[in-house]
Amino acid sequence: MASLFSLSFVLIFCLYISFASATSAPYLDDLLQNGDFEQGPKPSNMKKTVIIGKYSLPKWEKKGIVEWVSGGPQPGGFYFPIPRGAHAVRLGNEASISQYVKVKPNKTYSLTFGATRTCAQDEVLTVSAAGMSGDLPIQTLYSADGGDTYAWAFKANSDLVKVTFHNPGIQEDPTCGPLIDHVAIKEMSPATYTKGNLVKNGGFENGPHVFKNFSTGVLVLPLKQDKYSPIPGWMVQFAKPAKYIDSKHFLVPSGCGAVELIGGRETGIAQIVRTVPKQFYNLTFTIGDANNDCHGSMTVQAFAGKARTEVSFVSSGKGWYKKASFKFQADTSRTTIAFYNPYYHTKIHDFGHMCGPVIDDVSLVRVRR
Repeated sequence: MASLFSLSFVLIFCLYISFASATSAPYLDDLLQNGDFEQGPKPSNMKKTVIIGKYSLPKWEKKGIVEWVSGGPQPGGFYFPIPRGAHAVRLGNEASISQYVKVKPNKTYSLTFGATRTCAQDEVLTVSAAGMSGDLPIQTLYSADGGDTYAWAFKANSDLVKVTFHNPGIQEDPTCGPLIDHVAIKEMSPATYTKGNLVKNGGFENGPHVFKNFSTGVLVLPLKQDKYSPIPGWMVQFAKPAKYIDSKHFLVPSGCGAVELIGGRETGIAQIVRTVPKQFYNLTFTIGDANNDCHGSMTVQAFAGKARTEVSFVSSGKGWYKKASFKFQADTSRTTIAFYNPYYHTKIHDFGHMCGPVIDDVSLVRVRR
């Protein structure tokens, strides 16, 4: 009963934070207009599933071959997974969809969207806004049910930005391309410190928009693919994304959010913190599993500059966590705090669903002599 009460309190607290933020100032944290694509074109503007007309998809502008599709089995033996609703759009050869969004200049925003490949192994999705763009290599499916959700952040350069999703590829079948399902935007708050902690956003409470009705977590891209982080204060490193998870859909050690290291040795998260040379510090963090059937012997490698430690545990995927810490001496005025997962993991009964250990409650404090 106590644990149920605690979970209910956390969920209410997380909802309160979102509501308070939304009511204190004009603030974006929701779907774009027709961001779920449930408003379809008129039957007269459709040729089977292909949209006819530049502005026929409500609230969106389209170029090239764009299909408005329903989830489930398709002609030709294809299957379109659309876990969040009934409809989505598919971008054919060099096709795109765009929408203008009112924003605040110089503010950072994060887009959250469902995306998955439908035909070719080498499909790429280009996302752009405010003069910036990023290429998402969506060859890897992280969720076997097609529920992959990505976050991509940008900084607004005016009060009106054009958000575009583009398929730069050319396939033999001109309709082949990425499936886009649900698009949301969130105004990101700057990363802040909590009292006594030298790490910003150490509890991962500040993160991208998470869809309310369905979530397999939000994939956050490595720094080379995203200049601005959807998890303020933190950088995703190496080749594979990290996953931002929320307390409504996963077990989070505390608060509303945490990070799951799903890409094995190809995934890491890091933050550069200010330190005093020769001063001793204590780095504390929580590791565990997200209660998502992720199983096996797990290890988290934690680094603080040249110092490091390894913490291992055996996960049954049923939700478990523990605290770990280590002391180190800083040798520069800037120290990189980083966490890596050296091994690959999948769910117990779903080997196509990648997962890994969870990181939360990262704290760095000075050790008084």
